[in-house]
Amino acid sequence: MKALVLERTMQIEKEPLKLTALNVPRPKENEVLVKVHTCAVCRTDLHIVEGELPVHKRNIVPGHQVVGEVVAIGRAVKNHKVGEMVGVTWINSACGKCEFCKKGMENLCENMKFTGYDENGGYAEYIVVADDYAFKIPKGFDEAHASPLFCAGIIGYRAFKLSAVKKGDKLAMFGFGGSAHIIIQVARYLGIETLVFTRDEKHQKEAKSLGAVWVGKPDSKPPYLFDSAIIFAPDGRLVLYALKNLKRGGNVAIADIYMSRIPELDYGLLYEERSVKSVANYTRDDAMEFLDLAAKIPIRTQIREFTLEETNSAMLLLKQSKIGGSAVIRISR
Repeated sequence: MKALVLERTMQIEKEPLKLTALNVPRPKENEVLVKVHTCAVCRTDLHIVEGELPVHKRNIVPGHQVVGEVVAIGRAVKNHKVGEMVGVTWINSACGKCEFCKKGMENLCENMKFTGYDENGGYAEYIVVADDYAFKIPKGFDEAHASPLFCAGIIGYRAFKLSAVKKGDKLAMFGFGGSAHIIIQVARYLGIETLVFTRDEKHQKEAKSLGAVWVGKPDSKPPYLFDSAIIFAPDGRLVLYALKNLKRGGNVAIADIYMSRIPELDYGLLYEERSVKSVANYTRDDAMEFLDLAAKIPIRTQIREFTLEETNSAMLLLKQSKIGGSAVIRISR
């Protein structure tokens, strides 16, 4: 099969992903084999490629926002059958035995394996994933538009939940990439006002078109304080910007796996029961809740398609904030 392999971490400008021929993987007894149709590009992939995240596996195939067809199943598989269309996301498997898994907190599993980081991912013609971590495609979505739901959507939704925002509240969003494009639609559907902070004028216009009540640059002073905030961009300074305009008792959720250093923090910004919380992965309940909601709203993802051979270029455009919405790699049909 064709696959893009990361042999050595380096800046994406040097095109580190190399087209390689690999054997088609075989599913274990509790795994499904998926023929990949599309895989959306995530900023986490960029962090892996450029070495901002520590190397977990050499010669890895990145990519973890996968949509494809189940073409083979292990003998212990219960949730899926051959011929189904499924989505695969960041969690490839969880152990089900550690204290966190037993509490229903598999997002903190001590033995978790990640797609495109510990196990080969979706920048390839085939991928294997644990039966419990393949999800059915929401009704009304084609494969390309569904791909961003399987990380940008699900992780964004967990951040949305951890922000504790509710109907009638004001939610600030810092950064306006693929995840924010999705979550602003969730907020609007649930009766929540959104303020968007982004330095890119094109993204400011997109945020307005999707219902933001106010837009500005990250260090701009908004017209009023907000109840909650989600930080989507991996810039540690945004934590301070968010806290400066957060109401008493408000929450900041950080939806990033990697972030630059957070500057020294004056305790006065946290005082009056303000909180900052990181977002780590997702639970299966998060995924199923969000996918049901995505079909109900319905979410409209903004995508730009690329071929497998164009993936390095797509990731460079992501780095340069030149993708409106999400880049989606077309592997097969």
